[in-house]
Amino acid sequence: MALTICTAQLNVVVGDMQGNAQKIVAAARKAYEQGARLVLTPELSICGYPAEDLLLRPAFMAACDDAVQQVARELAGLKGLHVVVGHPHGSAIRGKSVQVQQRYNAASVLCEGRVLETYAKRELPNYQVFDEYRYFTRGQGTCVFQVEGLSVGLLICEDAWFAEPAQLARASGAQLLVVPNASPFHAGKSGERVARMADRAQDVGLPLVYAHLVGGQDEVIFDGASFAVNADGSLAAIAPAFEEDLFYVQADVQGDAVTLSGPRAAQPDGDAELWHALVLGVRDYIGKNGFPGVLLGLSGGIDSALVLAIAVDALGKDKVRAVMMPSPYTASISWIDAAEMAKRLGVRYDEISIKPMFESFRQALAGEFAGLPEDTTEENIQARIRGVLLMALSNKFGSIVLTTGNKSEMATGYCTLYGDMAGGFAVIKDVAKTLVYRLANWKNAQGHEVIPQRIITRPPSAELRPDQKDQDSLPPYEVLDAILQRYMEDDQGIEQIVAAGFDPADVERVTRLIKVNEYKRRQSPVGIRITHRAFGRDWRYPITSRFRA
Repeated sequence: MALTICTAQLNVVVGDMQGNAQKIVAAARKAYEQGARLVLTPELSICGYPAEDLLLRPAFMAACDDAVQQVARELAGLKGLHVVVGHPHGSAIRGKSVQVQQRYNAASVLCEGRVLETYAKRELPNYQVFDEYRYFTRGQGTCVFQVEGLSVGLLICEDAWFAEPAQLARASGAQLLVVPNASPFHAGKSGERVARMADRAQDVGLPLVYAHLVGGQDEVIFDGASFAVNADGSLAAIAPAFEEDLFYVQADVQGDAVTLSGPRAAQPDGDAELWHALVLGVRDYIGKNGFPGVLLGLSGGIDSALVLAIAVDALGKDKVRAVMMPSPYTASISWIDAAEMAKRLGVRYDEISIKPMFESFRQALAGEFAGLPEDTTEENIQARIRGVLLMALSNKFGSIVLTTGNKSEMATGYCTLYGDMAGGFAVIKDVAKTLVYRLANWKNAQGHEVIPQRIITRPPSAELRPDQKDQDSLPPYEVLDAILQRYMEDDQGIEQIVAAGFDPADVERVTRLIKVNEYKRRQSPVGIRITHRAFGRDWRYPITSRFRA
């Protein structure tokens, strides 16, 4: 016997239950026409993931219930079709001071207009970006259902990372495991998923189909790349990454043994994978929130150049506008390089000098600042003028401002509150400076040099005072980023980092800067997460703290 399984790798929108339901119905109908009798959709496909505190609203839960029934009704005429849909299930007793949780992260098996089974996720992640203990109660049961005589065991995401749920499914007669997922992307995560699911398949002796979400949701990216592994752990099939897809897997059943096979799409890796994630994050944040386009300050420096290139790949040149805002300290080559890059990408490019506004601020503050030397105050004034101009253009024309600060700057506070931090979406907030250069070089190596080479090779500078260079105020970025990774991403302490060979003064300086600039990061726009620890949902440190390391 052979069974065709379709993984509907969908890009759903949080809170659009009607739209998500229609997307599921359309995918299921198309899959049925192609011979599929089992269709898998991602985790919480009805409401989108993560829905956060929307899950606490009774009206939201009722709308999810209605959408599940809608999908069941609209697919009732497709004889023998089983569709697994993810949705929240249950309710909660909530008061002003207490909440009794009775809500589950669930998936239901729909067939011919009926809900055959509803399974509640057993293992609830509560680390990194996950906060499922806040919203859900752990499930207790198992779910094994029949499709054309094949016994299918249903797990949800985190369940498959632990042994017990799969073993219980097998003990209940499962011949095949299917796993709806919404597993957030970070660098290297796709390979880790395949390896862990291969281990699970080998451990339990059953093949496994992993159905994954795709798309951007605020700071989180879901990369698709759904896959299937056989009972021996070998990769049987894998779907494209970073795009919607109806992914078909064939299950060949010989007695109790099931063998899976299907297409194996090429997967991006390394810097290509990161580029696709950033592009998808921008495209979905802008598209799902209904912005007509984006604008950014193009300085002639590497960070804004990278953001511009990502934005054009995500949205197309017609939805991107670049604004050069020269100050008295802007080098002529910055003007030249910014204009040249805008020309290469074909975006609208404008220049608005901030010099007259900067002089007006100086004059207004001259009495207050009499006898005092110029310092970062005057530098920040320039950055804030630029922020005001960009936000004015955003208000007038509706486009959202993309900020251009990188992770190294966000970590150390090398950014201006209400200045270059002013905006609606921080594209490279989780991209360290050394990675900025790598991605710029990767993009230029794809056949068309969109970033002028001088932008990449020039020493980085904020150009807010004469002859300024970033390394005047910070350690070399190779050193800074290495300390940042060890301290922030790997949780190493100061003494441990010093023992690894780093200069004690650099370590003390960088870790202190990370600590004292927490107040800035709390006020920064949301940005795309591409590492396993980003400044956002992953990073919840107090602003007021005297802990040294």
